[in-house]
Amino acid sequence: MTLISSPWTEISLETAPLKIIDGDRGTNYPKQTDFFDSGYCLFLNTGNVTSSGFNFSNCNFISQEKDAALRKGRLQKYDVVLTTRGTVGNTAWVNEAVPYPVMRINSGMVILRPDTEKILPDYIYFFFRSPKFQDQVNALRSGSAQPQLPIQVLKNIKLPLPPIAEQRRIAEILDRADAVRRKRQEAIALTEELLRSAFLEMFGDPVANSKGWKVCQLDQFSDIQSGIAKGKKIDPSKAISVPYMRVANVQDGYLDLSEIKEIQILPIDLSRYSLKQGDLLLTEGGDPDKLGRGAVWYGEVQPCIHQNHIFCVRPDKSVADPEYLSTLIGSNHGKRYFLKAAKQTTGIATINKTQLRNFPALLPPLTLQQKYNQLVLSIRSMRKNVEDVNGQTDNLFNSLLQRAFRGEL
Repeated sequence: MTLISSPWTEISLETAPLKIIDGDRGTNYPKQTDFFDSGYCLFLNTGNVTSSGFNFSNCNFISQEKDAALRKGRLQKYDVVLTTRGTVGNTAWVNEAVPYPVMRINSGMVILRPDTEKILPDYIYFFFRSPKFQDQVNALRSGSAQPQLPIQVLKNIKLPLPPIAEQRRIAEILDRADAVRRKRQEAIALTEELLRSAFLEMFGDPVANSKGWKVCQLDQFSDIQSGIAKGKKIDPSKAISVPYMRVANVQDGYLDLSEIKEIQILPIDLSRYSLKQGDLLLTEGGDPDKLGRGAVWYGEVQPCIHQNHIFCVRPDKSVADPEYLSTLIGSNHGKRYFLKAAKQTTGIATINKTQLRNFPALLPPLTLQQKYNQLVLSIRSMRKNVEDVNGQTDNLFNSLLQRAFRGEL
């Protein structure tokens, strides 16, 4: 039963006091050669817009000339950003803490520009993070391999709209609660920074191969295979159901196992596609910043296979340690190689099996790789302790989000 009081109204985003603005998708859309590590305009990638706000740890910039050539998608103060392709529903808003004066969205995002006398940006931002919004997104979004939330569909989302004073009160309560979560997330982020620093200290800059390590093609010491294609017609009487890894499960440096789906396959395919401990799972693409995204499989689910949008790399462990290899492929060295080799269309980049086989892998002594592996496991153990506490904080915050947009705060 809803407890929203009478001054509240519920309206669609189409009729809400805000504008929904798409990004530029024309011929001037930036190519990979237009991106720089610093510059005039921050061109947001999907890694910059997370489930809990902006993350500027990995940024792409375009020149002032390229910015001037684009027609749409430039952000203003108090704008709210929402991802609408791939990872649908991540959100952030442009407040005083955002350090970049000039920013644009990519083709997988939209801008919501509120009339701030009628609706507050931080209220919209927290609504987009709420179960009330996410449930509607799950019901409306399209696509499986590349989920999407088109603007015409987004306009149908229903938004509870209380008076402005009540919006401000709700946003302030949620922001204070969220601050606790952010501090714990910062502690988790520091562990990732520690690992990056340790990798560079132990192995040098892999882009320049500053320590002169031996270089081999990935297929010289690894078996590489694509996964099983979904939708194959098989005899139901002979089929078995097994868990499988999807693109959504394979993140940058870790596996998200919060939702594991099953697929119908023939028994003969189980041995062919079964994952083994120490396998490296890599996505074939999507948004350009996702190239080289992957993580090591530790047999968390048995049995388990992988779909065809994920590559399985099985290295010879007498040559390459899986954790070292995963970090190398996900480093700037790996990203530069894949971006150069990938097939690209507007906002989408993909790699094939041949390109992955040809990946130039730096191979330092195995003992050094294994030392790095032990450091990874040690730091992840510490991070797990922080994440367990953070999980409790998340539950409390999510409860507040749910109550807030039912009018129960």
